[in-house]
Amino acid sequence: MKHFNNLILASNSPRRKQLLKEVGLQFEVKTIPFDEVFPEGMASDKVAEYLAVEKNKAHREAFGDQGTIITADTVVIFTDKILGKPESKAEARKILKILSGKIHQVMSGVCISTGEKQVSFSNLTEVKFRELTDEEIDYYIEIEPPLDKAGSYGIQEWIGKIGVEWIKGSYFNVVGLPVDAVYKVLKEEF
Repeated sequence: MKHFNNLILASNSPRRKQLLKEVGLQFEVKTIPFDEVFPEGMASDKVAEYLAVEKNKAHREAFGDQGTIITADTVVIFTDKILGKPESKAEARKILKILSGKIHQVMSGVCISTGEKQVSFSNLTEVKFRELTDEEIDYYIEIEPPLDKAGSYGIQEWIGKIGVEWIKGSYFNVVGLPVDAVYKVLKEEF
């Protein structure tokens, strides 16, 4: 396997850390505060990559030319609207009720850069939830509060195991990072 020198994951996401470790990449985690805002009116399918690129620029500015920086952002899209991370259990419940029985999209944007080069891309996965009961939604929110997850759920958690009817695209994208695509870009471009 190819070894990449000075790989930096600029993310606090435990899922992204786990996925990169599981494919054998050696990296360090370095982050700076970043306000995830995007231009009003931006198409929902462009937001994740835009935020990944902006995060990368901010981290590159902070860290200089050192290392290969990986940044990412994941959004859940339903009827062209972004469903963000819920601010409360009540909001999580509302979002899961919206997604119940319907198809939505999970879009991750990734940006990888060195001091000389930058590559960014998006990855789309469609997800279909079966009809979820109020009892199932409430149970999930109590046992695994999804307050740190776009769309109010983790596909790898209980609600994903019992509620996802099908997906079209990368499972790992829905977890939080299309690690197969990240590895391919690192191998071919860096």
